[in-house]
Amino acid sequence: MANGNTVTLVGNVTRDPELRFTATGQAKANFGIAVNRRWQNRQTQEWEEATSFFNVVCWGDMGENVGESLQKGARVLVTGRLEQRSWETDNGEKRSIVEVVADEVGPSLRWATAEVKKNDRRAPSDGGGGGASRPVTNEPDASYEYGEEPF
Repeated sequence: MANGNTVTLVGNVTRDPELRFTATGQAKANFGIAVNRRWQNRQTQEWEEATSFFNVVCWGDMGENVGESLQKGARVLVTGRLEQRSWETDNGEKRSIVEVVADEVGPSLRWATAEVKKNDRRAPSDGGGGGASRPVTNEPDASYEYGEEPF
């Protein structure tokens, strides 16, 4: 990802992943993440804290894996890119959201352990890497319409 739009977040999952499938059968998982920031106020010497909330989108095999693996409260690392999506509601109101489209999602092992279980390798016709030499980016299939509200 050399486009200058890379973000890495560490935080807690705020809602169980919602796994859905597009009309063409591609998996898409959505979940929320809360990222806390803590600092000491230089005037009062008191500790202050702020929380930011982000929506995360995972496509394809990663979406299915996220749907099976994560639950609310889990501490995760997410690396991906910020993407803005806009649409119009049924009553003509314009809406817009900035989401993190994940390239990697993993458990944080700072205060927990995890059991990693490798999935069976998928054949290229199944949408898997099939021995590809570089990772496939997290993208919807070509038939996905960006301008409409998904699902």
